[in-house]
Amino acid sequence: MTAISMAKPILAPVRAEARIETVDVLRGFALLGILVVNIAIFGHPAQILALPLDAATPVVDRVADWLIRFLAEAKFYSLFSFLFGLGFALQLRRAEAQGAGIGWVYVRRLIVLLGIGLIHAFLIWMGDVLTLYALLGFVLLAFRKARPRTLLIWAAILLMLPILFNGAVTAFLEVARNAGPEYSAEIQKTLDAQEAVYLADAERASRVYGEGNYVEITQQRFYDITSFLVIGDVTMVPGVLAMFLLGLYFGRRRLFENVGENLPLFRKLMVWGLAIGVTGNLIFALLIQPLSRVEPTPLLFLATTCQTLGAPALMLGYVSVLTLLNHRTGWHTRLAPLAAMGRFALTNYLGQSVISTLIFYGYGLGLFGKVGLAVCLVLVLAIYTVEMLISSWWVGRFQFGPAEWVWRSLTYLHLQPMRR
Repeated sequence: MTAISMAKPILAPVRAEARIETVDVLRGFALLGILVVNIAIFGHPAQILALPLDAATPVVDRVADWLIRFLAEAKFYSLFSFLFGLGFALQLRRAEAQGAGIGWVYVRRLIVLLGIGLIHAFLIWMGDVLTLYALLGFVLLAFRKARPRTLLIWAAILLMLPILFNGAVTAFLEVARNAGPEYSAEIQKTLDAQEAVYLADAERASRVYGEGNYVEITQQRFYDITSFLVIGDVTMVPGVLAMFLLGLYFGRRRLFENVGENLPLFRKLMVWGLAIGVTGNLIFALLIQPLSRVEPTPLLFLATTCQTLGAPALMLGYVSVLTLLNHRTGWHTRLAPLAAMGRFALTNYLGQSVISTLIFYGYGLGLFGKVGLAVCLVLVLAIYTVEMLISSWWVGRFQFGPAEWVWRSLTYLHLQPMRR
């Protein structure tokens, strides 16, 4: 390696004392919501996401499903995405303060994250989001010099794209159905065939994940990713990128670094975010359970539109509530466990996958498909509590979690000191 001049600024990981505590609290909270949403797919086939809720589902599990859709679904990947964009803004500012460029360091950071994501997706759990974040992270580079107003405009445009696309598809199918009975019958035949494929894939997944060995499960994981989940990732792109840009906007305006000066803004965001978010997600949760996402209908369009707009609004409501609480005297201690979780967000995210797959998969306890959502939510509390206790113990002794240490060491091309 070529020697580096002592006069040349060198980027390094942020020191513990320079971290923004509120951001770590938000990361810790995001980990809880991510697990709440993911637990259904840890323990059940991913294909059920596209299908109506089984009419035979027990009431307690129907309630659990409704709560997840109302309070968590799409809200927490939005929060994770928002924090990713915010983190990019903070990295840019540190680089500028040190008089260093962020380009190649950030590219290496994304390449390492992509590698971690691919390992996670294909060898541990198919629902990985890191791969998508790493790929879209390259797009963020194009916005690194964009003005705050430009970031908001692009975020709004990206949020509208899925609404416009879904509206066009729904309108086209409605026109085609009304063109004549033969057209309507052919359309319905095609949609029914796709739903039948998902049902067959779900039955196969239940058998393999619940009873198979590691090799068989890995093969099934590869099939699920390539046949189903890639489509889901593509549909997530506009929303994820919009939240990246919203986080970058917050970072540009230093809203979390100067919370005291921005309390009125956070109070307004709390009121409007909760008002719009609760309304939109309530409509979505009330409509979605009996609907098939395979079949575009006006009712499905209404439900998904309410979620598309309501999810980021409710996310901002959550962000504002936690930010305002963390600013109040006495709440630092109460929220410290969340901050500890957030300090090691990557390790805890991967840890959730390892723990959950050992609970549900055939090479572990084999509970896949055998417990309902209500029991799954109890498992969420148990897993999250264990991770919180470990994180609270770890944070006093080490600077990084194991995954963060690997990520940073490969990014900066030298081993990072682990102990505080």
